[in-house]
Amino acid sequence: MLSSLSNMFRVPDLRNKILFTLVIIALYAFGANIPCPGISLSEVHTLQNEAKAAGVLGFLNLFSGGALTRFAVFGLGIMPYITSSIIIQLLGVVIPKFEKWRDEGAVGQKKLTQATRYLTVSLALMQSTGLAFVFHNGGSSFLGGNLNVDLIPKFTVPRVLLIVLTLTAGTAFVMWLAELITQRGIGQGMSILIFTNVVAGMPSGGANIRAAGGNLKFGVVLGVTVILVVAIVFVELGQRRIPVQFAKRVVGRRMYGGQSTYIPLKVNQAGVIPIIFASSILYFPVLLSNVIPWKSFQNFVNNDLAQPTSFTYIILYGILIMAFAFFYTAIQFDPHQQADIIRKQGGYIPGIRPGPSTERYLAGIVNRITLPGSLFLATVALAPSVILAVWHLNTSYPFAGVTLLIAVGVSLETMRQIDSQLMMRNYEGFLR
Repeated sequence: MLSSLSNMFRVPDLRNKILFTLVIIALYAFGANIPCPGISLSEVHTLQNEAKAAGVLGFLNLFSGGALTRFAVFGLGIMPYITSSIIIQLLGVVIPKFEKWRDEGAVGQKKLTQATRYLTVSLALMQSTGLAFVFHNGGSSFLGGNLNVDLIPKFTVPRVLLIVLTLTAGTAFVMWLAELITQRGIGQGMSILIFTNVVAGMPSGGANIRAAGGNLKFGVVLGVTVILVVAIVFVELGQRRIPVQFAKRVVGRRMYGGQSTYIPLKVNQAGVIPIIFASSILYFPVLLSNVIPWKSFQNFVNNDLAQPTSFTYIILYGILIMAFAFFYTAIQFDPHQQADIIRKQGGYIPGIRPGPSTERYLAGIVNRITLPGSLFLATVALAPSVILAVWHLNTSYPFAGVTLLIAVGVSLETMRQIDSQLMMRNYEGFLR
């Protein structure tokens, strides 16, 4: 990896891609620090200094790199784009039209991308409108505490429309930046911007731990973080390779087939998506507590579900992560479709008959490797929360499990792309 880091700046094309990506990241960071017009800057400072990273705000603020608490032009960040991409991917299983587009190759992918863009703008409009009303009315449950802020003291229709349009335009611009990185930069654009956001909050998270618990507890959390990074790298690179043999066939005077390959199944096929799903489900009651007048329900939500360090939250969070890991893996890898593709290409798994037997064999393997993968995912997501709950520390660091998963996963994928481009240009041999 160190040789790749030194060689990638010697290749002009690759160097230009890396510099272009860095320029886009700098532009995104600039927009994430420009406040929306029409808001109270003094209230923004109050929100940044006193708001806890619990409730819905903490999770959304993680993916915006702190731009949400600044109520910046890029305040919504990449989150609407992530949500719309997941929705379109899920609809591809249940809507025949989307499934047809998914199987059409590049033409169908272009149509799905267009649908994702329209859905992103629609979600940004709804989220920005909701945020405008929430932050005008205080939104104490949304903030995860008793803090009440009014970011829009002059709450008029033109002012609200200006804020909503600014946040929506910012989201559309961020989506365009992500696609530019994918097309002309290095790495996957959406993943790179998420990586930038979550890594930007790691130093402040560590500072919060040190200020609240002292050097000893900070050292323990730092040690656990290093162990988790090593475990994430080990699991992310782990694969179960299923061998596939293709039969020989003669066409005219030529012989085709006969080669052997394998199907790589990752231990953690779902990535960080189950954590996003689980967090969204747990935050839904927090939003309902602003509407439902039941005092017992509101107390349960504020004391248990709105606090990431409560053991009720930790238990429910872990169960939902494991459930969504199985659910999303089933969507990502369809044993019936994979068995049908192998059969049509004249291949077979050694010792397994083609057709239903192959389908059952693949389903069994996927379930066996998804179980440890889901347990690992829940452990990584909950380990910092458990430590902080035992020490009774209420800081923004409980999201470190998500942060580490995203940071390590994106770093590994980006380095793979850099290595593949170096090997494709055959520079590695004579640059030494």
